[in-house]
Amino acid sequence: MATLDLTGVSVRPSQVWGGVRLVPLVRDEPIRTLRLHAEIYGDSLGIVEVDRRTSYMSYIPHGFVATWSDDDTPAAAYGTEIKETGTSPSACIPLHFHRKMARRADKNRLRFLPMHLAVEGYLALHFGGPTLVWEEWSQRAIRNGLSPRAEQAYVGAAVAGLGDALRIFEIHPGQCGVLLYVADTLAAAFVVPHPDDYRALHPTLIQDLYGDLVYQYATYATPVPQFRVQLNETHVQTLADLRAAAARQQLAWPQFHSSTMASGLLDATYDMRRVYRMGDYTLTRFLPGFQLKQENHIGELITDRHGRTAYLKTFRLSENQIRRGHLLTQLAGHDWHLPSTAESLGLTEAQLGLRIESAGFGSLLREDVLARYRASQRKPR
Repeated sequence: MATLDLTGVSVRPSQVWGGVRLVPLVRDEPIRTLRLHAEIYGDSLGIVEVDRRTSYMSYIPHGFVATWSDDDTPAAAYGTEIKETGTSPSACIPLHFHRKMARRADKNRLRFLPMHLAVEGYLALHFGGPTLVWEEWSQRAIRNGLSPRAEQAYVGAAVAGLGDALRIFEIHPGQCGVLLYVADTLAAAFVVPHPDDYRALHPTLIQDLYGDLVYQYATYATPVPQFRVQLNETHVQTLADLRAAAARQQLAWPQFHSSTMASGLLDATYDMRRVYRMGDYTLTRFLPGFQLKQENHIGELITDRHGRTAYLKTFRLSENQIRRGHLLTQLAGHDWHLPSTAESLGLTEAQLGLRIESAGFGSLLREDVLARYRASQRKPR
């Protein structure tokens, strides 16, 4: 377990548009030995082959795959239609196939799908299912584990106010990243090595993935306040006094921001999993501790040999996603034994079984076992 190290990265005063707040991140010194640029896939769907038996299917940034076209070009169909045998769907869009989440392009280049590394790590959480064949688990759970797994996310264009904010806000001189807040709730962090990289990649924030919590907050949020600087006039008599007061305010904002607004991201510890080593840098994805009723972020980062962050992109999990992660972690920690897991959570076995069902994992339990749990929880009339 480790924390995120943003040494050398500092914040600047935020910009506000309605319920969206963007906090610029600036580096003390840009990183020149690592550079990022965008590879545009357009509006097509994508399938990533994780290994020979597993594929991660997603719209880049989000979607599901349906069918093929008649000329052997991969495609996805719109909606459902009735057609004669041997005919092709009337409406479809092309697909891109990506062999891996992270794939070496040549000696000094690595192509990876931003944020999909992190999402795939969350979807793969205890994907194999029960490690011991306890009698409560169904044959499907034993044979297939959690396959298939699916989670919902929203493209940035669907987050109310985000598109306008990204279009209107100015990019700060030397800016190498941004912290995105919706209703003053941290939605995402984005850090790149160099200011030129940020200017090139700033528009991609509208194409990124955002969780259900962020979407809901943006839909119903009221405008957030500006944090305006107020100087004590009684202590400002000269230009030197004014200069000193302004310097104190410049120091106060980063301290407030790190200790209060971004503490849920920066103070948490994460399970780090290395994905690829590239010279002095390491590409990693991370998962949180799945603490209930707290901020939980998944993400990916590139660090240098000292562990300092060169690239960072995060995704805030919704409450339901946190509960699913917490539940799976607890089950795996107790070898998928329901009675001992229930005891550790302060629940009865029946309550735990119904919680598994409400989390969307009911098919992992035998139907007769679920029926027994439901019957035990019914209140007598």
